Amino acid sequence: MNEVSFARKFSIAESCQRVVEAPLFNQVIIGLILLNGVAVGLETSQWVLARFGDLLYGINQLILLAFVVEAAIKMAAHGERPWRYFASGWNCFDFSIIALSLIPAAGPLATLARLVRVLRVLRLVSAFPELRLLVDTLLRSLPSMFHISLLMGIIFYIYGVAGYFLFHDIDPTHWRSLPIALLSLFRIVTFEDWTDIMYTAMETMPWAWVYFVSFVVMGAFVMINLFIGVVLNNLEEAKLRRLDELQLPPSQNEILRELRATQEALGRLQKRMEQSAAPAGEEGATQ
Repeated sequence: MNEVSFARKFSIAESCQRVVEAPLFNQVIIGLILLNGVAVGLETSQWVLARFGDLLYGINQLILLAFVVEAAIKMAAHGERPWRYFASGWNCFDFSIIALSLIPAAGPLATLARLVRVLRVLRLVSAFPELRLLVDTLLRSLPSMFHISLLMGIIFYIYGVAGYFLFHDIDPTHWRSLPIALLSLFRIVTFEDWTDIMYTAMETMPWAWVYFVSFVVMGAFVMINLFIGVVLNNLEEAKLRRLDELQLPPSQNEILRELRATQEALGRLQKRMEQSAAPAGEEGATQ
C-alpha cells in the first residue's frame, strides 16, 4: 500500500512538473498578468467602471483564482516536499503578491487591495528569465553602489560647502544655505538648466565656470560611468552564475523521470522481441 501511495504521489508530482515546465503554462500566466494590468488600468476610468464594474470584478476574481491554482501546482510539483517551492526567492515574491491579493476589496483596506492588484503586473519580472537576470544584477550591485554613493555624497558635500562660501552673496536663490546648495548641485548633476546658475555666478566671478565644469565632470560623467561599470560587471557575473546553474547535476525528480522513461522503453522493446519471437517459434513447430 505504501508503494502504491508513493507511486501515486510521484505520478502527481511528475504531472505537475510537466505542466509547470510546459511553455504554454508560462504563456498563459503571462497573458493573465497582462489581462490583470489592463483590467486595473480600466478601473481608473469612471465611465468604464460604471458600465463594466461587475465584469472587471469577475475578471479580477478569475485571475486571482488562476494565480492560486498556479502556486498550488508549483508546490505539488515538489512532491512530498512542497516547502521547497519557497526555496526560490521569485516564488516567495509571487506568493507574497498572491497572498496580499486576498485582501478584501471593501472597507478600509479597499485602496490597499487595488494597489496590490497593480503590483501583480510586477510578476512579469518573474515570468521572464531575462528580466529576472537584470533584477538579480541590480540587487547584487547594491553593495558596490552604496560605496559609490558614499563617494558621491562626499563630493556633493565638499562642492556644496564651497558653493555656499563662493556664491551665497551673488546668488542667494541657489546658494543661501547648505541644503539649498546641495539641491542646486543635484539640479546641476541632472543637467536641468544648470547653465543659468553658472552664468549668474560668472557675472561677478568670471572664473566660476571652473567650479561648475569640474563638478559636472566629477558628479555626472565619472560617477555615472562608475555606476554603469558596476552594473555591467555584476551582469557578467550573473550570466556566469546562470550558466553554472544550468550545468548543475539533475535533481532527484529528474532522475526518477528518466528512470521511469527508460523502464517504459525497455518494456516496449521486450514486448516487440516477444512478438517477433512468437511467429518464429510457430514456423519451427510447423516444420
